[in-house]
Amino acid sequence: MRSPSFGTGLAALVLTAVVCVPGAQADPPADPAVPSTPAGPSAADVQAARERAGAAEGEVAAIQQRLAGAAAELDRATIQAARATETWNGARWAARTARAAEVQAIADAASADQVLAEHEASFRDAVITVQGLGLELTVVEAIVDAKGIDALLEQTSASEHLQALFDQRRDEYVAASAAATEAADAATAASAEADRALADARAARDAARAAAQDAEAVTARIEGRRTRLVKRLARLQGVSVAVARAHQAAVDAEAAANAAAAAKAAEDAKAADATKATKGQPDADPAPSATPTSTPAPGDGAQAAIAFARAQLGEPYRWGAAGPSAWDCSGLVAKAWAAGGKSLPHYSVAQYAQSTPITRDQLRPGDLVFWSDGGPSAIFHVALYAGDGQIIHAPRTGRPVSQESIDYWRTPDFYARP
Repeated sequence: MRSPSFGTGLAALVLTAVVCVPGAQADPPADPAVPSTPAGPSAADVQAARERAGAAEGEVAAIQQRLAGAAAELDRATIQAARATETWNGARWAARTARAAEVQAIADAASADQVLAEHEASFRDAVITVQGLGLELTVVEAIVDAKGIDALLEQTSASEHLQALFDQRRDEYVAASAAATEAADAATAASAEADRALADARAARDAARAAAQDAEAVTARIEGRRTRLVKRLARLQGVSVAVARAHQAAVDAEAAANAAAAAKAAEDAKAADATKATKGQPDADPAPSATPTSTPAPGDGAQAAIAFARAQLGEPYRWGAAGPSAWDCSGLVAKAWAAGGKSLPHYSVAQYAQSTPITRDQLRPGDLVFWSDGGPSAIFHVALYAGDGQIIHAPRTGRPVSQESIDYWRTPDFYARP
């Protein structure tokens, strides 16, 4: 973006230069004592000056267009690297979860084996007892051997009691055996899942490393290109490089603000259309709201989380890092909220899933702000809301932990409260 008056000012400067340069001299005056007067610029001189001004103005516009293209290229590389990093964080989280499940499954299998051994011993004792007491006798044999009805009843009662106890021991043994087999199968499956998750994590790590290296290369190339272009702008505009750089930063910020405003207007229009569509339909079920009607206030640890994040300002971004002196986006948020007394995974998708969704209007200091390529499962960047429209986050390769406007980049997609 350039100042509307720049082209006019540049043309005026060029024309002034033409006027100040002496034109072609006329024939010497008859009286040498009378000084000669320089002729004014010719029509050709004026046209040439205008053409030079127009050419300079066109070059400024071309440079600004190239700067915009460089910004778009950097944006694409940033998103690709952020997406790869969060995929890696998610794969690591899944691998840790799977490994914990494997450990638990193995412990459950060992416990089931121990229970089985105990029931096996009880069942074996019950078998020996039943056989030793001769409780395999038939009812007829019991009647023949009985010494009267009372003895028969006593013997029958004892037999039934021991037989029931035997049956119980047998059923317990069978159930324990089945449970042990199931636990062993679960442990085997958990081990296989943990191995698969670890392999996925390694592949995601390699992809994240490659994306980060690409982003670093793109960042270095674009920053060098931007520096050269801003210097050319400074020469064309007749200002210092510092002024030209500040002007370009303002142009970038204005473009981001305009994009955010346009996105917000589109959201408002969509919401208005949805409201209009449901008007006059009292019997229709209301559309489900993504935001709870009652949202809990941020925990007492919100200020501690913000203080922790603010203490890291200026520290470098590094993919997959969660401190102590370098960070990626979800690593910073996880450690910040750990300082606030709440455990969050080092994975932005899981951070959203384990928090309470809110709207932008409900944001309070300590809440989380997310950027996504689609739904919650496509989240690739997270920041900590600091209040007053500001966020603290680890932005990307080449940029340290920063505090800046929530709309410094593109409009956030989701908001949540830990």
